[in-house]
Amino acid sequence: MAACDPRHGRYLTVAAIFRGHMSMKEVDEQMMNIQKTNSSNFIEWIPNNIKTAVCDIPPRGMKMAATFLGNSTAIQELFRPMFRRRAFLHWYTGEGMDMIQFDEANLNLNDLINEYQQYQESTAKDDYEEDEENNVNVIETVYD
Repeated sequence: MAACDPRHGRYLTVAAIFRGHMSMKEVDEQMMNIQKTNSSNFIEWIPNNIKTAVCDIPPRGMKMAATFLGNSTAIQELFRPMFRRRAFLHWYTGEGMDMIQFDEANLNLNDLINEYQQYQESTAKDDYEEDEENNVNVIETVYD
C-alpha cells in the first residue's frame, strides 16, 4: 500500500463495490452525483469511467459495506522518489531481474505519461469533432 494523496492527481477510472441491501438506482444516482460534484478530479477523455457493482449479501457482522478502487495520477508523487532511491527493487533483482529492465520500464512509463499529457485537457467530444473533420465514421459499442 502507498499513502499518496488523491487530491494531487486526477482519476482515470474508478470502481465502487457495494455489499448489502440497497437500491441499485440509488447507488447509480449517488455515483453520478459524486462524479458531477467532483468533475475536476476526473479526466474527461475517458467516457463512462465510473463502474459500480452491488452484491446483496452484506459482510458478516455488518449491514452494508463499500470498497473504492481508483486509478489516479497521484501515484506519480510517490513512484519517482522511490524509484530514484531504488526502494523495493532488491526484491526483484534477487529473483533474477536486471536493473536495466527497470530503467527501460521507467523510460517507457515516461513516454506513456507524455502521450497521456497531450490528451489531458481534451474531451471525448473533441475526439468526435476531430473524427467528423476527417470524415471518419466512428461506431462505439458500450457494454454495461
